[in-house]
Amino acid sequence: QVQMLESGGGLVHPGGSLRLSCAASGSIFHINAMNWYRQAPGKQREFVARITWNGNADYADSVKGRFTVSMDNAKNTQSLQMNSLKPEDTAVYYCNAALARYSGDYAKIYWGQGTQVTVSS
Repeated sequence: QVQMLESGGGLVHPGGSLRLSCAASGSIFHINAMNWYRQAPGKQREFVARITWNGNADYADSVKGRFTVSMDNAKNTQSLQMNSLKPEDTAVYYCNAALARYSGDYAKIYWGQGTQVTVSS
């Protein structure tokens, strides 16, 4: 079994900052990459950021320069530092991981339950 748990969401004023965390636990052999997605009310889930096991990061254009993703391979965790937040960043943020549970296993995607981020004055 693999569990993904996000934390750190909340209410913040425009221009403020939040830091989201995501922890993967359970039977894990290797994590290839960890990702953040978000889903605003009435919209489809969209990609936010990705980081691979060797530190390569990628971002959606809408968050480049404002969000920073990081990963701790030893702890199987990732974080998303969000600065200069805008009302349009309001959404439920989900993390996932592409990981293998044992040697020889194909990597599969595991999702967390999501954490609410609200940017409002």
